[in-house]
Amino acid sequence: MARNTFLFMKFIRLMLVCILGGAVRLSYAVPADSLDVSLLTCAPGGEIYELYGHTALRCRDYRTGADIVFNYGVFNFNTPHFVWRFTRGECDYEVRYVPFPYFYEEYHQRGSCVIEQVLNLTTEEKYRLIEALEVNCRPENRRYRYNFLYDNCTTRVRDQIERAVDGHIVYPSGESRTYPAGKPRTYRGIIHEYTAGHPWAELGNDLCLGVAVDTLIGVREQMFAPFYLKAFAGGAFIVGPGGKRPLVLSEDYAVQPCAGRPEAGRGVSPGLIFWGLCILFLFLTLVELRRGLCFWWLDALLMTGQGAVGLILTFLFFFSTHPAVDSNWQILLFNPVPLLMMPWVIRCAIQRRRTRWHAVNLVWLTLFILFSPAIPQDFTIVIVPLTLVLWARSLRYILFYRKQCVQDR
Repeated sequence: MARNTFLFMKFIRLMLVCILGGAVRLSYAVPADSLDVSLLTCAPGGEIYELYGHTALRCRDYRTGADIVFNYGVFNFNTPHFVWRFTRGECDYEVRYVPFPYFYEEYHQRGSCVIEQVLNLTTEEKYRLIEALEVNCRPENRRYRYNFLYDNCTTRVRDQIERAVDGHIVYPSGESRTYPAGKPRTYRGIIHEYTAGHPWAELGNDLCLGVAVDTLIGVREQMFAPFYLKAFAGGAFIVGPGGKRPLVLSEDYAVQPCAGRPEAGRGVSPGLIFWGLCILFLFLTLVELRRGLCFWWLDALLMTGQGAVGLILTFLFFFSTHPAVDSNWQILLFNPVPLLMMPWVIRCAIQRRRTRWHAVNLVWLTLFILFSPAIPQDFTIVIVPLTLVLWARSLRYILFYRKQCVQDR
């Protein structure tokens, strides 16, 4: 009798949550024989922060109609110093709950499908999982330090499911269950899959992320991406006291895909633009040599761009807690030194005076070109054309001054 009264009171509070949209404390312990817990995997959207998709947990009771989604991906742009904290890698996310109709409407209007995998959990496991989610949603517990690769809205959902089961979850090897087909090798490779239609976002990632994202990763590390968790969950088994059972009971769409949604356009490739600029700058450099001219503004443009990007990479390298940005070998090329040296170099170019900068820079760039293939990092596509132009500019000044010395003799 006491048990039935307790469950009845839980049910009443749950219905208040659904009606008021979270105006009361969450509690979702209902008779588990009517309860389903599902893994929701949301398709990517058009915004930068939507490119990788999303993961959530859906809990619904068919007897009462209660239907709630737990979401570990809530953040607030209006948080004080949000941009600064995000740059520093100190961005905090929260776990919140919302009635499923609200969640459905958001993705339906966006035109993104949501795939639902009903989890094959026992009564006790469902209770355990929902109680853990309830505890996480308390004001004192809901906030956590977001980490894109190692601790995000997808890994948090996976970890909660793993803690709730009796026994442990065995995932497939990854050779045939990955999404899309084929075995991924690195974090960067998976990131490239999601940014394939957004070349400038891919360029930004490749500039900021270092060699740590190019190391081989296993099945567990691959599940930082929502559709990888979905794929591995679909082939996983729970091994426990009761034997072996599949983790996923069934799979269907919670939000149907939008047939009229246009695919993301690739836009103009950064590689095409930078190689075009490389050819133009090399042509202008050749004109300088043949006619004895000095296009010092070319050096000003190149050194400003190189130094500005270098400031960002240097800040991330030394001061940010973002994962994998402190192992970026591209800092050998992109650093603030050219920005500091630019006024002196440009003044010497205008006055046709010799400077040792070009000799030192030529040696440095030559060593970078020779030894960069040995660095186990997948450099951004702009590295080659930019290095080639900078190398040619320094060589041009050395040849010019050498020719001038011969003429003076």
